[in-house]
Amino acid sequence: MEKKDLQPASVFHFFEEICKVPRPSKKEEKIRQYLIDFARSRGLEYKVDEAGNVLIRKAASAGMDYLKTVVLQSHIDMVCEKNNDVEHNFETDPIETYIDGEWLRAKGTTLGADNGIGVAAELAVLAADDIEHGPVECLFTVDEETGLTGAFALKEGFMSGDILINLDSEDEGELFIGCAGGAGTVAKFPCPMVKAPEGWFFFRVAVKKLVGGHSGDDINKNRANANKLLNRYLTALMQSYGMRLCEIDGGNLHNAIPREASAVCAVPMEYKEAVRVDLNVFLSEVEDEYSVTEPNLTMELESETPREEVMEQEAMRRFLLAVYAVHNGVYMMSQDMPGLVETSSNLASVKQKDGEIVIVTSQRSSILSSRKDMSQMVRAAFELGGAVCVTADGYPGWKPNPNSEILGIAVESYKRLFGAEPKVKAIHAGLECGLFLEKYPSLDMVSFGPTLRGVHSPDERMLIPTVDKFWRHLLDVLKHIPAKA
Repeated sequence: MEKKDLQPASVFHFFEEICKVPRPSKKEEKIRQYLIDFARSRGLEYKVDEAGNVLIRKAASAGMDYLKTVVLQSHIDMVCEKNNDVEHNFETDPIETYIDGEWLRAKGTTLGADNGIGVAAELAVLAADDIEHGPVECLFTVDEETGLTGAFALKEGFMSGDILINLDSEDEGELFIGCAGGAGTVAKFPCPMVKAPEGWFFFRVAVKKLVGGHSGDDINKNRANANKLLNRYLTALMQSYGMRLCEIDGGNLHNAIPREASAVCAVPMEYKEAVRVDLNVFLSEVEDEYSVTEPNLTMELESETPREEVMEQEAMRRFLLAVYAVHNGVYMMSQDMPGLVETSSNLASVKQKDGEIVIVTSQRSSILSSRKDMSQMVRAAFELGGAVCVTADGYPGWKPNPNSEILGIAVESYKRLFGAEPKVKAIHAGLECGLFLEKYPSLDMVSFGPTLRGVHSPDERMLIPTVDKFWRHLLDVLKHIPAKA
């Protein structure tokens, strides 16, 4: 199979088009201009708000203007992650895609199907002259991945639809009617440095090749967290050999499970071989613990040139123990929807800079009080270690409405097309729908999309056959939107 043969042709055409346009979060200028040029070239009405969100309107096809107006919605930014051995500038370079069996992937980077495939589907609807639909508004929001900025900034009256179909879900055959709310907690530990001991062995230890993934959708998949694994090993060295820490760095994005982490450390020269032996033993143990979910997990240790300074001993001890104690992963499963994660936390990144060690975490829950409790639990562990913590205001969840009219239409459409009952679910990841409800409380919403895996990591991939099913389902739902009151 070649890319030119992929179906539906129009959707894959526009997906390849936007893969050529850089669109990191908070730097969506180029993709926004692409959308504006697209609308202008087709004589479509469009507008842009102060935040940079774009809305493009398309009139109903012949004889269908009696239907309610539908908003199709996707976010235009993408998570920019790459493997360390890959040269790629996300602000200038196109995403290079290739076919791997039934999957579409990118060469060493995130694919951007989250949420580029939703954007491509909207563009295909706007460009088509042979599909049936009522009035359509296509909403393209900015900066979903790093703070839902576009959805937060959306003003009342910017869109006028009665129904919203969010195209940012990742499991074909599943209809989503709810999502978790979330907030980020940042901890800043003091990192005083003192003169390094003389004659010690300095080394770098690294955790590599973890699967990573989305800190909401993948948090229940028992994947390892690189920051927690590294910290576990360092704490053992501190307790056994009086190890001192020089540098530490792990993870990147607040909404990604960290795949790699490293530290530069020092121990008395007499323990030079002991730390290597201990690493082999430790690696063997964690390989056994994660034998199913982390098949490529590895840790490396190599000698380093001596550093002039190391972290002050008590500050280091408090930092390492706090990170060891802080919760990471699933905390509570939903009592209402079997299999749904209710509350979780992700230890996303650890960065040393300007005399501090800054730790970024994210907490999610479908229940606001539980999310606040999780944030407070994380803060308690860090504050006991001497950190200064701040929890952001966060974003609301989307409470499921099982009696939703658009849900009923989407369910019946799926059954009619594919002879199977779709799963109706809520998702632990954050969607923008909760914020839309705050501004437009009467909106009737549902979310669906094709199957994606490995999102927010260079392993991101899209299951090609599900794109056609997603597209057919979307077009059939558009044909069966209810009439205006």
